[in-house]
Amino acid sequence: MAALLHAGCGWAAPPKLLPAPQEVVEHESSFVLSTSSAMQVPSDDKGALAAAEYLRELLSRSNGLQLKVAEGTGPIRLVRKAGFAAEGYTVESDRTGVTITASTDAGLLYGAITTWQLASGEKKNVVPATTIQDAPKFRWRGLMLDSARHFQSPEFVKRLIDWMAVNKLNTLHWHLVDDQGWRLEIKKYPRLTEVSGWRVPATAPGAPPLPRIGGFYTQDQVRQIVAYAAARNVTIVPEIEMPGHALSAIRAYPKLGTGAPITAGAESDWGIFPWLYNVDDSTFAFLEDVLRETMALFPSRYIHVGGDEAVKDQWKASASIQARMKALGLKDEDQLQSWFMSRIGKFLSAHGREMIGWDEILQGGIPKDATIMSWQGTNGAIAAAKAGHDSVLSPAPILYFDNRQGFSDIEPPGRGNSIDLKSVYAFDPLPSELAPEQRKHVLGLQANLWTEHVRTEDRFAWNAFPRASAVAEIGWSNPPNRDFANFIDRLVPQMERMKTLGLTPAASAFAVDAELDYAPPAKTVAIALKSQSGLPIRYTLDGSVPTSASALYSAPVAAPFPTRLRAATFYGDAPSAGAFDRIVDEKSVRTRGDEQLRTCAEKVKLALEDDFPAQGLREVFVMDIFEPCWIFAQAPLGGTKHIAIDVGQVPFNFQVGKDKEGIHFRPPATPEGEFEVRAGGCEGDVVATVPLAPAAVNAGVTRLIAPIAPRPGREDLCISYTARGVDPLWAVNRVELLAE
Repeated sequence: MAALLHAGCGWAAPPKLLPAPQEVVEHESSFVLSTSSAMQVPSDDKGALAAAEYLRELLSRSNGLQLKVAEGTGPIRLVRKAGFAAEGYTVESDRTGVTITASTDAGLLYGAITTWQLASGEKKNVVPATTIQDAPKFRWRGLMLDSARHFQSPEFVKRLIDWMAVNKLNTLHWHLVDDQGWRLEIKKYPRLTEVSGWRVPATAPGAPPLPRIGGFYTQDQVRQIVAYAAARNVTIVPEIEMPGHALSAIRAYPKLGTGAPITAGAESDWGIFPWLYNVDDSTFAFLEDVLRETMALFPSRYIHVGGDEAVKDQWKASASIQARMKALGLKDEDQLQSWFMSRIGKFLSAHGREMIGWDEILQGGIPKDATIMSWQGTNGAIAAAKAGHDSVLSPAPILYFDNRQGFSDIEPPGRGNSIDLKSVYAFDPLPSELAPEQRKHVLGLQANLWTEHVRTEDRFAWNAFPRASAVAEIGWSNPPNRDFANFIDRLVPQMERMKTLGLTPAASAFAVDAELDYAPPAKTVAIALKSQSGLPIRYTLDGSVPTSASALYSAPVAAPFPTRLRAATFYGDAPSAGAFDRIVDEKSVRTRGDEQLRTCAEKVKLALEDDFPAQGLREVFVMDIFEPCWIFAQAPLGGTKHIAIDVGQVPFNFQVGKDKEGIHFRPPATPEGEFEVRAGGCEGDVVATVPLAPAAVNAGVTRLIAPIAPRPGREDLCISYTARGVDPLWAVNRVELLAE
């Protein structure tokens, strides 16, 4: 990790700062802040004044302390001095006060943020005597906000910017346009937001419709957000997708497409869509108009133009596009996309901007000043660097934060890869395949949070933090030897500080999960506890709330039926979020929710939210949409007479092209179909058949019960269903083995 030099001068541990500074040296004594602790800024220095005002705001929100800012004298001094790195700074504190020194506005701001962290730790308003010298390793430390799939309020975007700033993240990539929605007001083309700013979410056949959702950002709102971000050293990079992910524009202005018909309701699907912009000059005129208005709002050096997942079927089928290719002397559609992106790149260059796009824009050649955002693993960054292009590392799945952080009932919907905090923290943004001279082309890294399955702002916050804090530390400190335990030790106080800024972070890393090992007909169960964080786990078996004096977990625990098991991780003497509380009895050991079931193939595993009810809580179903099939591993079948399966239905609203033809079901024996339960694997004997008829008329979750053939001991159960088509998709919510 970064050098944290602890001199051992009266403090029990180094200051718990995040991201870790490059160097910290501790001294004797400390400085105590009070309402009389004025902040001194140089006269006529707007940047220093802004940094001081931000420090005052942060301390007010976290510590309840109201400081004054003045140009006279004061114990907190902001000093501008030449010679520092672009975002570098020093913080020097002793018993008389604090001095923040930097060359740039960004450095002064980050020095102020570090001072806030020092003053808002365990000892509020006490700044330990330290000398901190600090500067970032990477210039691009980013987070992507997808507002196209689900809209977030301007107020939330500002909160997100604050959360980024206090972690020293400096780039917000704003995904404003996609197939599902167009979120940026373009005055010359009002139908973009009038038509494509809104949609009706998909529902399963027969389910009641959901209300229309959407929204867009006015140009005045965007200007306010851009200014708010700039004051916090956050650059907003807008993304206008092309030539694919273009359905929202084509819905509003059909002449922009190839003439291929648009399926009704397609804007509420997920996946890779076939609708592309055409290559007429009038379409380029439209795109250039859009980019002109976009550049007028966003002063960022980079403009993101997408370029990913452009399925070329409609180009291949279009006689006019094929004629244009021939006239241009292009041999295939990939070269046409290269020509398309190069034309846009030249337009941006002529306006003093630089093009950045996903790694597919490498195909066929692009302008030399184009920057690559590598999402298909690290290969795009490697290819870009070797070709002389700058790149930003943003690989899936490790930096795709719509992937879930675990599988438990506390997790919101999302993609089915488990990308936990420790995995993110271990990511290395400098691929070993790059030679030293090529590594200079890696600008930094960025986490992406796509929102197909992230419907609410609270869920976005949960998915983003604390994983974005790990990205922040990698981007700022790039610790050569990652010490996850040390990171957790500094992360916990950082999350506490951020709660005062309106953040409710994910509890995933700190939650306790329990694995129950039960074999019938025993009347006891072995319980194994675990947590991603590595923090100590304390537990009780008598139903009492765990405290720092409760039993420390070290090995599986045997418990009789019934037992109320409660457990929590502890940071010092305080329990963390994500405590475990469950009655363990003969019913619970014979029950598995979909979070505990395995999917049979894990082709495209998702945690999908139910489409019912329109208001209130909805169930979340974990399933493989390409092979809906579940495994109840080592099911305790001994003594079981019936099986109960709680099932729900969701729409198949996925644009997956020809892959849809590969989704197969066994033919149903009844009109509505049935769930089939097999023992010993998915080719084993059918031990239960559960008709779906009662569930077919219910938009919510239905409990289905059927007899099950007697089986001794424990055995894997494979649960699938019969159907004549993919819509609706049936989902298993819970399976219970009944002794009666």
